[in-house]
Amino acid sequence: MKKLIKLISSLVFATAFIAPLHAQVSYQRILNAAEEPHNWLTYNGGYMSQRFSLLDQINSDNVGDLELKWVLQNQVFGAWQSNPIVVDGVMYVTERPNSVMAVDAVTGRVFWKYVHTNDERARVCCGANNRGVAVLGDKVFMGTLDANLVALDRINGQRLWQVEVGDVGLAYSVTMAPLAVKDKVIVGVGGGEFGIRGYVAAYYAETGEQAWKTYTIPGPGEPGHDTWQDDDWMYGGAPVWITGSFDVEQNLTFWGVGNPGPDWNNAQRPGDNLYSDSVIALDVDTGEMQWYFQFTPNDPYDYDAVQVPVLADIEWNGTPTKVMMWANRNGYFYVLDRTTGECLVGKPYVRVNWSSGLDENCRPMITPQPDGMPTYPGNQGGTNWYPPSFSPRTGLFYFAAWEDYATIYYSEEQEYEPGRAFLGGGFSVLAPSPGAPTIGIGRTNPINNWTSEVGHGSLKAMDPNTGEEVWEFEQYDVSDSGMLTTATDLLITGGREGYFHVLDATNGELLYYKNLGGQIVMAPVTYMVDGVQYVSIISGNSLFTFALKE
Repeated sequence: MKKLIKLISSLVFATAFIAPLHAQVSYQRILNAAEEPHNWLTYNGGYMSQRFSLLDQINSDNVGDLELKWVLQNQVFGAWQSNPIVVDGVMYVTERPNSVMAVDAVTGRVFWKYVHTNDERARVCCGANNRGVAVLGDKVFMGTLDANLVALDRINGQRLWQVEVGDVGLAYSVTMAPLAVKDKVIVGVGGGEFGIRGYVAAYYAETGEQAWKTYTIPGPGEPGHDTWQDDDWMYGGAPVWITGSFDVEQNLTFWGVGNPGPDWNNAQRPGDNLYSDSVIALDVDTGEMQWYFQFTPNDPYDYDAVQVPVLADIEWNGTPTKVMMWANRNGYFYVLDRTTGECLVGKPYVRVNWSSGLDENCRPMITPQPDGMPTYPGNQGGTNWYPPSFSPRTGLFYFAAWEDYATIYYSEEQEYEPGRAFLGGGFSVLAPSPGAPTIGIGRTNPINNWTSEVGHGSLKAMDPNTGEEVWEFEQYDVSDSGMLTTATDLLITGGREGYFHVLDATNGELLYYKNLGGQIVMAPVTYMVDGVQYVSIISGNSLFTFALKE
């Protein structure tokens, strides 16, 4: 009798999970993700990385009726930075450090879980974080902290293949969610603080065979190699650790490139250090570079350009233009022509003193600060990797900014040692006095009226035509949260204080908030199952999912 009950239970489990899988996730489905807004098919919702949803069930009139439907707790303590993928009622989400779960998107029930055991030599600079998966066909793809790419069966979670992306002994890693395009899965490598030589690589989804590999530091004889001196290029960093975007018409994929190494001693690596701190445009079939734009040449501030390239086709000053919008860690907001890499707009959005401005080509005019003096923005930047959003309805670009935040840098000569940290100095965060708090002092929180004067966070809405701020929502603490906008002009986000925020995307008015008890880092996603729209957001060690009251 017990065997019969177990068999029936297994059949119910299988039926509950397999039933939603009525179709594979083809490249065409991902390409036309806007036609099925009930799903969330890529890291950023679609290849343009706008994080904009056409779902309209939740709006400004009923957002106050949101209620918690289910909670999923991470089994491993630490900052949970994963972005869920939702396909036909099934959510795929990673746990720290490298587990994948298939979850019922309506109830939070776990269907299966795959656990990857990392090589004990794995080293990452900033926590054992994994930011999610890609889905293509009948497979789920995850990068690992020990620099592998793993393909899993989407139905049962069994491993199908695993390939080495980089040498774990040299501190290569993969922390980003892969990007699936056509028949390939594309990843970049982390390790910029360990003297790697960065690259982006593509693998055939069916077999795991490498299709192409493009280094982010040019070797001898390649264009840009002369921006490095002697053998600095061999361990110059330039990692790629945030998911890129794809323009189908141009067949180009765009990726942000991180800092050069050693991080804080630019005198040790003279030159512009291409293609660090740049966005690179690669042919998706061959990996050949078509153009680049460097934001911070010879960067001594760790201003990684590892942000999400947000693409849009807009009327830019009256002319239909294919643009790329980019709030850079260096404190400047850029709009580029994504067909050529030409800079159309470049303006500061926070206090900047490392540069006196940008020239006509948007190259910064460097103004180094004297020893012991603060540099604005500080080491974490005016913003960072957390995903922004663009709403085609409002025409505005949204992101989280760190205001009035500075650090004091020092540099030192350092010899490269394989697999060891290669920093060339360090920094301290500016404080009003030794030991004093460095964030949130002197600001008024619009929710609880806390007040305190140094460093705070804000959510900004920018006009890509002018580069000017349209509105700002101030926060007490800084924010590491990404953004989501919807067809009902909602902006959904969060912050370090643990608040889940819903704002009016047109003017920044706070419409709804709820304290979830933990820091919100990753951007929320929205999806629909059986006619019900859900919003999922990670706070602290838990994933919370909301919908309207029945």
